[in-house]
Order: sequence, then structure tokens, then C-alpha cells
Amino acid sequence: MLDLRAPILLPELGERLVREVYKREFRERDAAIHDRDSWKLERRQHFEEQGSPSRDALSRGDWAESLRLMEERREKLLAAVREDERRNSLFHRVRVVEQPPTPYLQWELNSLRQQAQCGMRVRVVDAGLVAPSESGGLLPELVILGGDVLYRVLYTDAGVPNGAIRYTDPDIIGCWESYIRELYRVGEDVRNYFDREVAHLPPPTMKAD
Repeated sequence: MLDLRAPILLPELGERLVREVYKREFRERDAAIHDRDSWKLERRQHFEEQGSPSRDALSRGDWAESLRLMEERREKLLAAVREDERRNSLFHRVRVVEQPPTPYLQWELNSLRQQAQCGMRVRVVDAGLVAPSESGGLLPELVILGGDVLYRVLYTDAGVPNGAIRYTDPDIIGCWESYIRELYRVGEDVRNYFDREVAHLPPPTMKAD
């Protein structure tokens, strides 16, 4: 049975990393993983995604172009899945969703469905499932790489990436990995969720600043 009480994650128990250091360290650690799985928990309903032409097209209001650009990366996704399989290291993602979806989330669910079609492991959980753990605020954005390190990914209030806090304590990592694993276990495959809740929606419209 799912334990809805998420572990505690105190900032002072980790080490603050600026964005450039976090990105570099993440790439290096991720590439070195063999025979261990990784986990990601996404909770925010809006991010200012950077470095994505498809996301930029969404911001311009060009939904058709956004989807076209998204489709162009399919071969890259398939190659990433083959590399994960070669290293026997699978990446699992849990996406918390609220209804109705924000324009960003509608875009991201299209992206996550494509990732799942290419063999990546993505599941969705309703925000109501994690609500008992959010009396003091939303769950953190987390990535656990190979069971060795946990990153709490930080964002500004507007959703712009702002570095991370790194945790290496095995007890902290183990508790959060168990929690995310359980969310993943009870979650719904993003492809099924998309077909039921997203496929029929009209193109999203980003609000002007």
C-alpha cells in the first residue's frame, strides 16, 4: 500500500550547486552509471524550459511547429534508450499532474508520450495522490542517479532553472528512492493517460507576459 507521507528533505543537509556545476556534474555522473536504475519526480505544473526549439515554438504560439520539432528528436530518443539498455541502467520518471493541464504541461505530456513510445519509462500520478504530503508546500523536483546521489532541482518562482542541491547521504537517498518507486508502481502509463485526458484537447495557448 502506498505510504502517502513523503520523506523530509532539509536543504541544510545537502550542498548547493549553481546551474552550470549541476549540469556538468549531472552529465558526468549519468554517463558513468552501469547496472543501476535512476528515478525522477516532477511536480511543478509550469517550467521555463530552456534549449528546446519545440518549447520555444510553444511560447510563440505555433503549436503545429512545436509538435513537428518534437518529432524530429525521435531518433535521438531511440539512441538514448539503446544506450541505457547497453549500460543496463533504466531511467524512470514520475510526472504529477493536475487538471486541467497548464499549457506547459499539455506540451510536456506530448513530449513524455513520445519518450514512452521510444521505450522510456514514464508514469503519471494525479496530484490528489500526493496531496497528503503537501501541507507545507509542493513536493520537490528530484532526480536520483544510480542510487548514489540525489539532486533537488531548483527553479525560480517563474519556473526558470536555478541549480540544485546535492545529497549523498545513503539514508536520504534510499528513503526518497523508495517513495518515488512506489509512486511509479501505482502510476499510470503516460500513453494511456494521454489518450484519455490530453489527446482531445485544443492546442494550448501561452499567456502573454
